[in-house]
Amino acid sequence: MKNLSGLMKQAQQMQEKMQEMQSRLESLEVQGEAGAGLVTVTMNGKGDLRQVRIDPKVIDPGDAEMLQDLIVAAHANARQKVETAAAAEMQKVTGGMQLPPGMKLPF
Repeated sequence: MKNLSGLMKQAQQMQEKMQEMQSRLESLEVQGEAGAGLVTVTMNGKGDLRQVRIDPKVIDPGDAEMLQDLIVAAHANARQKVETAAAAEMQKVTGGMQLPPGMKLPF
């Protein structure tokens, strides 16, 4: 029973660390950009889009497709930064132990 008690304590500690990590990720903000900074997006660590900034120079009614592409590219850039930050936070929680294949954060 002593081993079971220790295992339960470790599981509880891991759960607390995961909750702390998720709180840190939620408060984290990253910026992605495209077009040399003409379009920037801000996301939190959970992947929620918080802000989009567009330089007026790229607002051309005759070329909306370019602006759309820049927004998508900036979002992809920010998303990659969020995934990198989440992986770094997970490394802190797990002590370097890898997640099973296909399991991603934030949950």
